[in-house]
Amino acid sequence: MLTSDDMEGLIRRYFAACNDADVDAIASCFAEGAVHYFPPGMYGGPFVGGRTIGERWDAAVQQLGSVWTVDQVITDPPSGRAVIEWTHFKTVQGVVLRGDEWYIFDFDSGLIREIRAYYASPQDGSLRALELQGYPYQERGYPTVPPLARS
Repeated sequence: MLTSDDMEGLIRRYFAACNDADVDAIASCFAEGAVHYFPPGMYGGPFVGGRTIGERWDAAVQQLGSVWTVDQVITDPPSGRAVIEWTHFKTVQGVVLRGDEWYIFDFDSGLIREIRAYYASPQDGSLRALELQGYPYQERGYPTVPPLARS
């Protein structure tokens, strides 16, 4: 059974492993087939699999001097969901990136099954759909057309 302490602890362990650029420790935080989604144009699309997630964040540390903080955490153990606010310092570029992430946990293993990252940034006027690249909105029951307008 998931607890708030377990969920927050795993998220913080994941971030510590990212900051340490420890691919194996990062991968150990994820259930098989885990997916990390991003906005369009970010990092070439979703990262699939714990090992890929670990390798990509290792590369960010090596190339960008990336360091992350967990700024706030909210957990909901009965639903297996959590949301956090984070800060990503890209020290080589002198860039600070802030955002939120939704976490979906696997009830059987207690590991992370999915992360959906949302970035604090201006809306891209050239895009008609501002949504996570590769995320299956329709299959998950999200609206894909506007509701009927009131008269």
